[in-house]
Amino acid sequence: MNGWSTSDIPDQSGRTAVVTGANSGIGYVTARELARRGARVVLACRDATRGKAAEELMRAQAPGADVRLAQLDLADLGSVRAFAEDLAEDRVDLLVNNAGVMALPHRRTVDGFEMQFGTNHLGHFALTGLLLPRLRAAAPGARVVTVSSGLHFLGTVDPRDLQMEHRYRRWIAYGRSKSANLLFVHELARRLTAEGSDVVAAAAHPGYAATNLQTAGARMEERAWREKGAELLNRAVAQSPEEGALPSLYAATAPDVRQDDFFGPRVQLWRGAPVRSVRARWTLDDRASAGLWAASERLTGVVYG
Repeated sequence: MNGWSTSDIPDQSGRTAVVTGANSGIGYVTARELARRGARVVLACRDATRGKAAEELMRAQAPGADVRLAQLDLADLGSVRAFAEDLAEDRVDLLVNNAGVMALPHRRTVDGFEMQFGTNHLGHFALTGLLLPRLRAAAPGARVVTVSSGLHFLGTVDPRDLQMEHRYRRWIAYGRSKSANLLFVHELARRLTAEGSDVVAAAAHPGYAATNLQTAGARMEERAWREKGAELLNRAVAQSPEEGALPSLYAATAPDVRQDDFFGPRVQLWRGAPVRSVRARWTLDDRASAGLWAASERLTGVVYG
């Protein structure tokens, strides 16, 4: 694993990948590199204009790439269901749950969920459940990779207040949504193992990578000074999206990935080549993961078969 880079990605010819949030940042790089290795990649993007621009750029950077754009808004369960119903492929070898929002002012999704929990966790929970039959059809070798964050250490989900109705704190809400990602992977991996499935569920985090996540909240509140500060910090200390995508690509393609693995940058959750990452003990709690799973099925209406 030491020094692992995109040149180590195995041939992906004949495989179909769905990457959420593929129009920018580590999602774009993840999709591009999978396409460069021969995968057919569905770019699942919320904004059609930005998605089209990303598709065109990807075709220029990876000539001959088999990519196509599909609309998906994870903050709208109707959009999630429509995406799954309209997906032409009868098998999906790889689902990369990459899209997310970070540290936003309090907002709600179309369905009334707190935006960070609803987008980062519930949207991907629903999408994975709806696509799981196609992942099973592609096994062995099929994988679900969910992108969490080193900031999951900020806190775990509170089953009594999943959506922070009592006191909303944007960074704690973000950390909880990223813990929810890891609890989801833990429970999905447990269930796949119990059923004897060859589908693998793993997770990754990018460390501190320079993407538009850092500036979105400030831009939403029209706080130019905060947005500028985030841009300066990105330039000063963050690694590139190309580097930040490596843990996701490793989890998606490396041959030694196991159920419930979690990969991140080597150096202090921050930067460097991908390695197995430390994680909070609460993300391995069977009772917590089962409880979150039951609540997620109830909230989304997506019941895993």
